[in-house]
Amino acid sequence: MKLPNADPRFPKTGTYEGILPRFERTFLKKESKEITGKNASRYREVVKQDACPECNGSRLNSEVLTCKIKGKNIADCCNMQVDELLAFIRTIDNNSVEPLLNALIDNLENLVSIGLGYLTLSREASSLSGGESQRIKLVRHLGSSLTDLTYIFDEPSVGLHPHDVQRLNKLLVELRDKGNTVLIIEHDPDVIAIADHIVDLGIGAGRKGGNIVYEGNFEGLKKSGTPTGQYLNRKNHLKDEYRRASGYLYVKNSTLHNLKNVSVQIPKEVLSVITGVAGSGKSSLVKSLTDQCKDIVVIDQSAIRGSKRSSIATYTGILDAIRASFAKENNVRQALFSNNSEGACPECKGLGVISTDLAFLDAVEVRCERCNGSGFKPEVLQYKLYGKSITDVMAMTVREAKAFFKDRKITEPLGRLCEVGLGYQTLGQPLDTFSGGERQRLKLANELGNKGSVYVFDEPTTGLHGSDISRLLELFEKLTDDRNTVIIIEHNMDIISQADWIIDMGPGAGKDGGRVIFEGCSEDLIANKVSQTGKYLNAYLHR
Repeated sequence: MKLPNADPRFPKTGTYEGILPRFERTFLKKESKEITGKNASRYREVVKQDACPECNGSRLNSEVLTCKIKGKNIADCCNMQVDELLAFIRTIDNNSVEPLLNALIDNLENLVSIGLGYLTLSREASSLSGGESQRIKLVRHLGSSLTDLTYIFDEPSVGLHPHDVQRLNKLLVELRDKGNTVLIIEHDPDVIAIADHIVDLGIGAGRKGGNIVYEGNFEGLKKSGTPTGQYLNRKNHLKDEYRRASGYLYVKNSTLHNLKNVSVQIPKEVLSVITGVAGSGKSSLVKSLTDQCKDIVVIDQSAIRGSKRSSIATYTGILDAIRASFAKENNVRQALFSNNSEGACPECKGLGVISTDLAFLDAVEVRCERCNGSGFKPEVLQYKLYGKSITDVMAMTVREAKAFFKDRKITEPLGRLCEVGLGYQTLGQPLDTFSGGERQRLKLANELGNKGSVYVFDEPTTGLHGSDISRLLELFEKLTDDRNTVIIIEHNMDIISQADWIIDMGPGAGKDGGRVIFEGCSEDLIANKVSQTGKYLNAYLHR
């Protein structure tokens, strides 16, 4: 196209990318399936994603799909549940590929034995839960002939029903018996019980922790008197009095994922727990609820949006009040006490660290020598509030800061953080260093005191010690007493035993699940002969 008034002596030779090719390159051809940021909502308005009509989502060409074994092509096999695929592979009788079949059968049997028989081989890795990902990694080593290795598992029971935990324990013992060393970081009493040697750390969290308070066997731990020992010796019981519903939330005829035309009513203003074995359809039921009922607050363990500078102080909003207090006390500008503004160290730009990009290796971060890692100009530290500089305050724990400040704008949010068990964290602790459980409790702290809302918690006990779970239960009770509706997806018996209403999904996982097998209170669940949850709840009460 010739531009108007263009000089003919200088013809245009550059090329322009059109709007549609630019959009296709930027969004449709991106490797990442997740579009985030300011363009996410507009992207969803104009783009509809569906399975490819040529391959029906298999990603394979027609020539490959015509190759079949007993009427099934490779895509059909990958879309079968692992337990169904195992049964199919066993029907193949061909001596020429017998070693291959045996290796495949062994791997599939390991997946079934670890409780992942409900998955399909075509399942995207990004859609797996943390517990599922960890168990798949475990399966890779079960068939290994290597010995004298050291394995470290970080809470392998995460996301597992007690029924699945027993199968996990069996595999961990097998791994040890092959001649390996197995180290497990764990809170689940059922996993702790199988250990040959136990190291208990404490006594508290943060600065109050870091000490070995017990070493020995399980029976010795129960007699040790440590917080873990006290928890293991505690007498378990059911809830004494159940709340009554003020109304109901409805899920109608849901067929999402493995749900089989499920309809259920969830009582309002009570504490409800949705439980069931891994893969039984708990998360699918809650997703159906959030799709059909709007204005539901979902508090999960996903990352909190923010920058490298985000901390407890910025997330709770108390940092503005802290800066204002420093500025008023010293009669200077408030921006001086921001490491993202005038007060930022010019060397590290307020980050406190200098990052060196090593191209093909991970970046290396070293503490900034000019500000000694504080992120502030050295001259800012001369300004004090009650004898403390801004860096002294940011290094305080939540509990210490609550006692230090008098301003209610600061002390009230800090009090809520103490209530959810985050009193050991420092005000300047970066949010990207928080565990999933800590992120979830931080979100919960922001919701305390609200009334009339519907809250969904996805496995809030993940990463929590038994004594922390007791504190968490008190918060759920308080939230419910404030006329909120609290719905918890959970396997932990401490939570299940104290629920006003229980919905048990099952009876199995994948295609064997997707049905509501029980609705009611915990007393009636124990009497249910079909429910695996009822069986383990009964064992929990008589432990």
